[in-house]
Amino acid sequence: MSEPRLTDRALYLQRLGFDAPPAPTLETLRQLQLRHTGVFPFENLTTLSGEPVLIDLPSVEQKVLHSGRGGYCYELNNLFLALLQELGFDARAISGRVVMGQPEGAWTARTHRLSLVIIDDVRYITDVGFGGMVPTAPLLLDSRAEQLTPHELYRIDLHVDGFTLRANVAGEWRAMYIFDLQRQEDIDFAVGNWYVSTHPESPFAMQLMVARTGEGWRRTLNNGSFAIHRIGHDSERRQVSDVQELIGLLDSEFGIHVPEHPQLARTLERLIAAPQ
Repeated sequence: MSEPRLTDRALYLQRLGFDAPPAPTLETLRQLQLRHTGVFPFENLTTLSGEPVLIDLPSVEQKVLHSGRGGYCYELNNLFLALLQELGFDARAISGRVVMGQPEGAWTARTHRLSLVIIDDVRYITDVGFGGMVPTAPLLLDSRAEQLTPHELYRIDLHVDGFTLRANVAGEWRAMYIFDLQRQEDIDFAVGNWYVSTHPESPFAMQLMVARTGEGWRRTLNNGSFAIHRIGHDSERRQVSDVQELIGLLDSEFGIHVPEHPQLARTLERLIAAPQ
């Protein structure tokens, strides 16, 4: 069976600032990754609505390219990988375990999707679906050095079980996620997505998480707490007080068209009213 293909690659590339398919080079990958995080937001509104999160390529393409929405790693990195492969990149999906905010040495479930890309025999990881700390440049897999991006410094540590991605946040090297190069199939991502979107203890089922990252800035929204982080400046923060304000903010700051859905509205109202 052939792999599903993008049905509107031209629109996808246009949204990313390309009038024609670019060559599969490292510079192209850099531009695609940075632009992607600024154009297509990370968000979990579907989970909070109680509806299933569909991660097959046609469903993701319809949601993200045509319905004014974003998504999380199983959606955004699936879409991005399809684009990379159609542009001629040697790329495949891999998975990881999110440990951001966990004690050092924590070992969590496989609930993250990212991609491995090989250019001129050099291996990189690329990721457009890691929320407010998404890397904004491809990272050399086989280097242990600090790596510059348009935002934070990152580094990749090697250990017996694979790799740990770390970011330098406020002078501290914090673990983001653990990953390896094990082959992954659609069923592996289906299992992880089912857990993330339906398990009662999954953060995605318990809180609103939205992020968008562009050149020089990151915007985040956690329940009713909105922040703009600009490189070299203090963060701006404010609390959202009601659902209509929240819906307006999602549109103006994240480019998200919030669907009319009674359960989603009730859930959002409850989340922004909860103590922070």
